[in-house]
Amino acid sequence: MKNKLTIFKTVAHYCSFTRAAEKLYISQPAISKAIRNIELEHKTTFFIRKRNSIELTEDGKLFLVYVNKILDVYSEMENHFLKQQKILPDIIHLGASTTIGNYILPKVIARFRAKFPDIDFELRSGNSETIETLITDRQLDFGITEGKNTNPQLQYRKLIKDEIVLVTNVRNKDFKNGVIDKSTLMEIPIVGRESGSGTKEIINKTLHIPKKKKLNNVASFSSTEAIRNYLYYSNDYALLSINSVTEDLINNKLRVIDIRDVTMERWFYFVSRTGFQSDVMDYIANFIQQEHN
Repeated sequence: MKNKLTIFKTVAHYCSFTRAAEKLYISQPAISKAIRNIELEHKTTFFIRKRNSIELTEDGKLFLVYVNKILDVYSEMENHFLKQQKILPDIIHLGASTTIGNYILPKVIARFRAKFPDIDFELRSGNSETIETLITDRQLDFGITEGKNTNPQLQYRKLIKDEIVLVTNVRNKDFKNGVIDKSTLMEIPIVGRESGSGTKEIINKTLHIPKKKKLNNVASFSSTEAIRNYLYYSNDYALLSINSVTEDLINNKLRVIDIRDVTMERWFYFVSRTGFQSDVMDYIANFIQQEHN
């Protein structure tokens, strides 16, 4: 039952038998047969087949609601018995916003694998908005995001504290005393992240920038890695997580410029769907928190 429902959910998500087959490592004929059997069992049609695509019928949309509920029950049941047997699943699926996914989790996962060498990790990275969407769409059960914690469909647990700092190339000789005020910050050339970034959200919230006034953004990139690489060859500035530039500060590639009377602290949050419970999730969250600390 669970396998058939998982197939249905995957086909519904991708609106494609081919994509579902690739995702589940099952042949396309097997996917088609499973969907056909589900439709026969329920004496209805769940998908409209078109020449190059498929889409859910109204019955299909309603059935998907029930499928998600049933799979959640399966997840809770398995987690209950996992706790009793004190074992973890063979593979852990985890989503993370780019900062924590690139700069914090690799070290933590390496320590986890040293303790549990038979357990694999599948880490999916993206901006905070993307990770939250994957969780609400049930493509992930839990993940870690940064910045805002306002989606009513999700529950948030404070995990790790972070700070956003202003950095520039170490060869940049401006502001030799290493301090600027907020008015100067509004004038200097800033390299930033794309819309949907948790870092960008916390910057706007902390600085209380009026809608008609913006930072002097001269370029936007989709990743912190791209911003760091840009700064190696430029005297522009960027507001980045202290966790993402630690190695650059140690290796004397970038330097921090303090902003007078401004501290941009934030939390990384462990996120799951509202009401979702999982002993595996709790174990992973506690392990990450303890290892990072």
